[in-house]
Order: sequence, then C-alpha cells, then structure tokens
Amino acid sequence: MRTLTVDLGERSYPIYIGSGIRQQKELFSKAIAGKQVMIVTNTTVADIYLADLVALLGADYKVDTCILPDGEQYKTLATYESIMTSLLEAKHNRTTTIIALGGGVVGDMAGFAAATYQRGVPFIQVPTTLLSQVDSSVGGKTGVNHPLGKNMIGAFYQPQAVIIDNDTLKTLPERELSAGMAEVIKYGLICDAPFFTWLEENVDDLMALDNEKITHAIYESCAAKARVVAQDEKEGGIRAILNLGHTFGHAIETEMGYGEWLHGEAVAAGTVLAVDLSWRMGNLTEQDVERSVALLAKAKLPVLPPKGMGREAFIDRMLLDKKVLDGNLRLVLLNALGDACVTSDFSMDDFNGCLNDAIEAASAG
Repeated sequence: MRTLTVDLGERSYPIYIGSGIRQQKELFSKAIAGKQVMIVTNTTVADIYLADLVALLGADYKVDTCILPDGEQYKTLATYESIMTSLLEAKHNRTTTIIALGGGVVGDMAGFAAATYQRGVPFIQVPTTLLSQVDSSVGGKTGVNHPLGKNMIGAFYQPQAVIIDNDTLKTLPERELSAGMAEVIKYGLICDAPFFTWLEENVDDLMALDNEKITHAIYESCAAKARVVAQDEKEGGIRAILNLGHTFGHAIETEMGYGEWLHGEAVAAGTVLAVDLSWRMGNLTEQDVERSVALLAKAKLPVLPPKGMGREAFIDRMLLDKKVLDGNLRLVLLNALGDACVTSDFSMDDFNGCLNDAIEAASAG
C-alpha cells in the first residue's frame, strides 16, 4: 500500500492506494466519526462490492445503504434528495459518516450530501473507477448537474480519507478505463512532462492493468492533484489548471446529454482542442500536438468532437463555464508540455480556427 496526504491544515486527509485495501477495516475505522454509517453506491457497484463492505463494517457500526441508479444522467438534485431521504428515514445524526462507494457520480453526490446533511457530516471516498480514483475523489469538489450546465450546484467539502483499491479496476468496462486515462494523461500535460513521457512508454501496460504500473499512475496522478489542491483549495487561482480540456468537454457533455459521452471521453476531445489552440498561439510544436493526440488515441479515447455539434453550441455552453469572468471566456492552455496556465489572452481567430477545423474534421469522419 502507498499513502500520501492532501495537506490542508486541519482539513488534511490521507489517500491510501493498493491492491485489496478495501478489506482493511482499520482504514475505515480511523475515519469514521461515530457509530452510524450510510454507504451510498449505485446499482452496478452494489452488485459487486456492497455486500463485502457491509460485512466488513456491520459488526462495529449501524450500517445503512442508499443505492442510486447508475449514470451521469442521474447526477441531479432529485437523486441528491433521495440520499437525504435515506439519511432521515434511518435517523442518522450529526456523527454519522457517509461512505461513497462508486465512481465520480456517486462520489460527487455523496460528498454533496455530506456537506449539507445537518450542515456537514464526515465522509469517506472509496472510488471504484479509474477516473474517480485519479481525479474526482481527491480535492473536495462535490455537487450535481443542472440541465443548463455541469457541476453548477455543489460545495467544496473534503473527505476524511480516500481509499483506492485498484483491484476494482478489474471489473471496469474498457470504455470506463479509457475515460479515466484522459485524466491521468492530463496531469502529464499540465504539470509533469516526465510523467507524460512515462505514460507514452507504458500506455499499453496501463490499459492491460499491469498492477505495478497502474498503481504508479494512480499515485503520481493523486500526488499531482494533491500538490495543486494544497496551494488552492477552492479554485481561486492555480487549481483551475486541473480543468485542461474541461471547458470544451463540459460543453460536449451538456450538449449531447449527460451520459451519452463519458466525462473522460469529452475531456479527451476537449484536451485536443486546448492543445491545438496552444500550438496556434505558438506555445507548442507540431510534434507536441502529435504526441498528445497519439497518446489519447492509444488510450482508445476520441480526439475529435461529436459529429454534428456546431460552433454556436460550443460557444453557448462554454459561456456557462465556472471560469468565465465578467463575461470573458477563460481557458486552460499550455505554455509547454508540463506547464499549464489559465488565460483569456488568446486570439479569437485562433480560437475559431481551432474549433472550426475540429468540427469540420468530425463531420468529414
């Protein structure tokens, strides 16, 4: 098992990474506040992992469960309310601990419920997808979607611990594994060029779930995010670089309908747009662009936007992004491989050229 810490003073917490560690009761016990536990999961994950976790904790705690429908389209206020109903019906008090057992949707909604139930109760993240293990379970972003925009309703609320058992990746569909790789690749692009090169050399083994290499990739990804979050917990500055490709990607998700494109798929296509715009601005070489596109493609991710999604749809959705400031669109772009910035200082000619070329290529394909 490997351990690292998200350093946030009194809100600091450990991240545990290893094989089979979801069966280590002491990792949970150290983070559970009282004697009540509510496990929030979804229908897919419940069939595989819920019974084991209930059995692990059931002798020492009053364990209740809330099983949500599976899918990004259910990341809504109505589903959030169902978690609240489960907590209230089971008479959970302010010392209850919520455990999020599942992917990013479960983690975001369970975390938002924890942030707001009786004005805040402890919670533990047990992410079961690669995307949630390397991204959404770390950093305290919680929330739900709105039909007009992704993650527009939520709170910053840190977990007590993140328990990452990479054995859960063995039951993950390949499409979901690829979606997680989009976020792994992101860390190399924004802040760790040597890691990007390592990913190029090892992507095939990662897709085959080589245990040693996937553990290393998860650890390096979490370590990168922990460093950024420690500097800027609530995204007032540098933390926004973690959103490389996300402004374009969230536009795709919202326009296509939540769940049609997985989050990581949309981020991958958005990352290519951000890399291309960075090249047009003179910050990257053609080889940098080619390497980025090739790595995403090797991870079996889309490198073009959806066919039929036009420029106006992109612009309308992107203007709802949380990084928009006083009506100005801000994007995460690259100064170089491994060096990202948040800026509104880009040419609209370059922006339009980037978007139009990608849309044309998608239509031709």
